[in-house]
Amino acid sequence: MSLSSNIVIKNKKASYLYLILDEFKAGIVLTGTEIKSIRQGKANLVESYCVFKEGELWLRGMHVAEYTFANQFNHEPKRDRKLLLNRQELRKLEKKIKEKGFTIIALQLYFSETGYAKVDIALAKGKTLGDKRESLKTKDAKRDMDRQERY
Repeated sequence: MSLSSNIVIKNKKASYLYLILDEFKAGIVLTGTEIKSIRQGKANLVESYCVFKEGELWLRGMHVAEYTFANQFNHEPKRDRKLLLNRQELRKLEKKIKEKGFTIIALQLYFSETGYAKVDIALAKGKTLGDKRESLKTKDAKRDMDRQERY
């Protein structure tokens, strides 16, 4: 039996709201009740983003539901969680984030082959209304072409 789980929690709005420029894989520091709750699939990344505090990267806005079988030692659902990246990646992100219009968002949360929780984060730039319309048009056109191929 392998330690890995096929639980993947995705931020589905990310590709619609942001233009993804660069992606990174980061470890995440979690408590025991958070891990158990995530293994049940009770987490949400939709409004999550990353901030720098004292040279460290923190994930803010990720909601992890309280573990139902825990007692008074349960975690706070929307607390900030520390991300683990190497120093070069942190420096690169911190330099880019100082430019206007850039942000760091969480794309997906999953468990690695060794059983550790990992987060895919991305350096992103917000899309304008025209960009959003254009991405919807291309998505619709692709769906129509796929339908035509089936018949």
